[in-house]
Amino acid sequence: MKNKIIFAVSYILLLSLGVFTVYKNIPFGHVAFTNTYLSNIAQRVFGLTIFTMLFVQIYLGFFMTKLTEKFGGWIFRFHAIHGIAIYVLTLSHAATFILFNYFTGHGFDPFYAVVDICILCDPFREYFLTLGRLGLWLMTLTVATALLRTQTPFLRLHWRKFHYLNFLVFLFGGVHSIGVGTDIGTAPYSFFHGPAIIIVIGIGMFKLYSFIKNLTVM
Repeated sequence: MKNKIIFAVSYILLLSLGVFTVYKNIPFGHVAFTNTYLSNIAQRVFGLTIFTMLFVQIYLGFFMTKLTEKFGGWIFRFHAIHGIAIYVLTLSHAATFILFNYFTGHGFDPFYAVVDICILCDPFREYFLTLGRLGLWLMTLTVATALLRTQTPFLRLHWRKFHYLNFLVFLFGGVHSIGVGTDIGTAPYSFFHGPAIIIVIGIGMFKLYSFIKNLTVM
C-alpha cells in the first residue's frame, strides 16, 4: 500500500505541472471566457497532460521488470490502462482543436485536424501540426495492436515490437509542442519538458544499441 501511495502522489504531482502552468498563463481579468478561449484552454491542458503521460508510459515500459518487482503486478495493469487513457486524451486534444477552429470562424473540419498531412507546408506552422497528426496515427496503430494482440498469431508474437513506435510518437509530440505550444516555456512545466525529451532519447538510443548488439551476436 505504501508503494502505491508513493507512486500515486508522484504521478499526480507530475500531471499537475501542466495544469498549473496553463492556469498560470491565463490572464484573469483581461480575457473573456468565451467558447473559443475555453476550447483553447482545454486543448493546452490536454496537450501538456498527454506529453507527461507519454513520458511516464515510456519510462514504465523501459523499467517494467524492476518496477514490477518493487511495486507488484498492478503496475503492469496500470501501464495497460494508462495507454488507453493517453489515446482517449489524444482524441480529446484533436477534438478541442476542431472546436477551436470552428469557434474562430474556420469551419467544422475534422479532416483538417486529423488527416491533412503536408510535405511542402505553408505556412511553416503546418509542419508542426503534421507531426501531431502523424503521432496520432502511430498511436492508433500501437493501441490497436495491443488491443488485438490475442486475435492473430502474428500479433501474439510481434505486438510488443509495435510499441517501439511510442518513441516516435513522443518525439513527434515533443517537436509539435515546441512548434505550436504556448505553455512549454513557462515554469514549472519548462523544467520538465526538455529533460523529459532528453531522457526518452536516451532510453531510445539504449534500446537501439541493444537491438543492434543482439543482431551482431546472432
